[in-house]
Amino acid sequence: MARNKHVARKLRLAAAHNSNKPIPLWVTLKTRLKVRRSFRLRHWRRSKLKNI
Repeated sequence: MARNKHVARKLRLAAAHNSNKPIPLWVTLKTRLKVRRSFRLRHWRRSKLKNI
């Protein structure tokens, strides 16, 4: 990836970085283990971001 990034690309990367977090534990407790994990979780090596 280029060292100097466009601002729009940098914002999209930051949004992807912030959204790549697990769900809070209180959500798991409130839904009584029906929601266990975030389906948007992404590993940097397994799945890549598209159209960024």
